Parts: sequence; structure tokens; C-alpha cells
Amino acid sequence: MRALLAAIALGIATPGVAMLPTAPSESAEPAPPESPAQQIADTQDAGADARIAGRIEGIFAELPALAEINVDVKQGVVSLTGVVPDQEDIARAEAIAGRVSGVVTVENDLERDLSIAAQGEGIASLADRISGFVAMLPLVGLAFAVWAAISLIGYLLAGLSALWRKVAPNSFLAELIASAIRFVFVVGGLVVALDIIGASALLGAVLGGAGVIGLALGFALRDTIENYVASLMLSLRQPFRANDWVQIDDLEGRVIRLTSRATVLMTLDGNHLRIPNSQVFKAVITNFTRNPQRRFEFELGVDADDDARAASKLGRDTLAGLDFILSDPPPEARIKEVGDSNVVIRFLGWINQNETDWWKAQSQAIPSVKEALEAAGFGLPEPIYRLRFDPRSATLPFENKAEGTTEKERKAAKPVPQVTVSEADEDVSPAADIADMVNQERRQSGGEQDMDLLDHSRPVE
Repeated sequence: MRALLAAIALGIATPGVAMLPTAPSESAEPAPPESPAQQIADTQDAGADARIAGRIEGIFAELPALAEINVDVKQGVVSLTGVVPDQEDIARAEAIAGRVSGVVTVENDLERDLSIAAQGEGIASLADRISGFVAMLPLVGLAFAVWAAISLIGYLLAGLSALWRKVAPNSFLAELIASAIRFVFVVGGLVVALDIIGASALLGAVLGGAGVIGLALGFALRDTIENYVASLMLSLRQPFRANDWVQIDDLEGRVIRLTSRATVLMTLDGNHLRIPNSQVFKAVITNFTRNPQRRFEFELGVDADDDARAASKLGRDTLAGLDFILSDPPPEARIKEVGDSNVVIRFLGWINQNETDWWKAQSQAIPSVKEALEAAGFGLPEPIYRLRFDPRSATLPFENKAEGTTEKERKAAKPVPQVTVSEADEDVSPAADIADMVNQERRQSGGEQDMDLLDHSRPVE
């Protein structure tokens, strides 16, 4: 209405401007009313500031932390001054003052009291906690005594080493059982002790954190754990004995000992070789000592014009005539292939490793068969290479070659040195040099002997 009267007055005051009656637009939307919280009255009742100040002071008086705040209200504007114990109380006082009806705004000039006297509530709370802990000391002592008693029982049971060595197949597994018993009793005692003092929730948090840490360490120490488990499995499987001649993948030697970390070999050169048990557990192991009967083989080539079957029979009979060759299984001769200038025959013979050395037997058998074949007239030709020269580029006349001289004639013309074979050279008894070194190493190992996981009382896998 006031707006309409103002417009009429403006039209009357402005000559030449015709005032036309305007109807309100149907599409125009009425302006939304302002929120009461955003409206400030243009007048104030007498005594309103005093009532607001009294209300705020009354509320603050009921709150110990806000009782010392000074409240001043003018025209609805509340000014808060003074100090409070905590930083949170500053925002709390402002929020309370702003919720009182008639307050236009709040000027918050509160500060935190940093004096020691102002922190009496926190100190009192700390004193209460200390008093509570002192009161709980007898219960804590009882819980500690229970945990110590349970742990002591676990250590006493784990200390029965003779019992666990009798139950377990080897000392390594016995020590593992003892360690597991100690761990179970210590953790079990801790659970009971925390339950006595009512801190089971703390135990759950600790065990949960320990589980996460254990998982992380498991990934970080995967190789170490794998090696430890492999040592346990090898101690149970017993794939070899001490002084066994074995080949682990491409590594060969005699076994000195099996420890909780590695398998120690002495190579045929007399060197120490340590192989991680995780590699040994996954490797292909050849045990040459497990079966006393062992076969050796070698190949010889006879002239392509000779009778290969007759040469095979002669070589087989020669092997059978050697004292160290076993008759069961009998020696064999197999025609393998036809080479460039010969027929290749493979000879095989069996020996008893407890009585005959494998290398010595092979070294004796090869020359014996070779000499028998040569004595019977069989040729053992070397590879023949035919070279063709262009006469225009030859530097020597072709007439310089030896005419009419055969290979056999040239060999016959060549002097052959006579070598006398002694009885020591014909000795094929097993060589015990490396085996003696291994036995000496095991005797001199002292305390390390107890670490050996090889048990001769258990069968080999």
C-alpha cells in the first residue's frame, strides 16, 4: 500500500506522465517471507538487554567451566569476556549465548586460562586415575602372578628335552615342539591375566596388530620361512645318509651333515659345499650310494667293413672275463649307430660299489675291450676327412703323397711304447679318500654334531 501511494505521489509530482492503473501480474510469484532468525526488530522493549544478560549469566552459572565469564548486552549485542579452562569452552559459550531469544549477535572475546590453577579439573582427573591404579595394584599383582605361574609351567614342560626327543623323530623337531609349548603357555597366561584385570579388549587389539605385523613379516621373510619348513621336511623324510655320494641337481659330492639351514657336502675335489635346504627340498636328488650295484658304460667304434656283431660279442665276453664285473646283471654290448667311418658300439658293465670303485672299473674296462678288439684284427679307425684341392692353387705337387701305404701299415711302422702295468694300476678297490675326509670332519665338528638332522636309525626315503 505504501508503495502504491508513493508511486501515485511520484506521478503527481512529475507533470506529463500519465498514471495508468496496473493490475497485478498473474505469473508473478509473491516474495518469500524472511526467516524470523534473520529479522531484527526496529524497536526494543525496555529492559530487554538486562533480561538477556540475566538469562545468559544464569545458564553460565550452572556450568562450572563457564561460571567466570563476564556478559555485557547492549541493543541485543552480547559481549563475552573472561577466561575459560579449555579451548572447547570458548565455542561452547558462544553457541549457548547465540541461542537466547533477542540476541542479535555475539562478540566472543574469551581466552583460555593457561595457568596451572585453572587446570585443576585435569589434574584432579589424573589424580583419580592414579588413585584408581593404586587401588587396582593388588589385582594387577594377582594377574601377574597367574601369568608367571602359567608361563613357568610351560617352561618346565618344554624343559623335558628327553621326553620330546623320545617322542619326536629328531632333535630339530623336538626343539620345535618345546618352543611351541613355551609360546602357547606364555600367550595363554597373558590372556588369563588380562581377563582378570578386565583388559580383554586390549588383548584383542594387541593380537590383531600382531597378526598384521606377522603377515607383513611373513611376506618379507618368505625365503627364510621356506628354508625353515624345508629343513623340517627333510629331517622327516631323510633322503640320504651321512657320507652318501649324491648329486643335487648339478651339484655333486658326499654328504657331511644336514643342519637346520643347509645341507653340507664335500665335493669330489675336497671342497665344502653348502646348499640351502629350500633348494635341496625342491631339487632332483641322485643317490649313488643307495644301491650298491651301479652300471658304467663307454663307446668304441670299429671299422665299417668289420663285423659289428662279432665285435660286440668279443667286447661283451671281454667284460665278462674281468673279475670286478658282475655276472648278474651280465655285461651288455649294443650297436648304437653307424658313424662317418665306423660303427659305434656301446658297452655296459655292472659293478658292486662296496668292493669296486666306479671310476677305476671304467678305466680298466675301456682299455681291456679296446686291446681285445685290436688283437682280434678289428680296426678302430679315427674320423677320416677327405680334402679336395684345386690344382691351380696347390702349392705342392700331388706326387708328394705316400703312394701304396695303408693306414694299418703306417700304424704298424710306428713304434709302440711298451708300458708295464703293475698290480697297483689294476687295483679297482673303492677309493676312500673323500669318505675318510667326511668321517674326520664329522668327528671334529664337536658341538655341531648335535645339529646334524640325519638319523641313521630311521629308514631312508
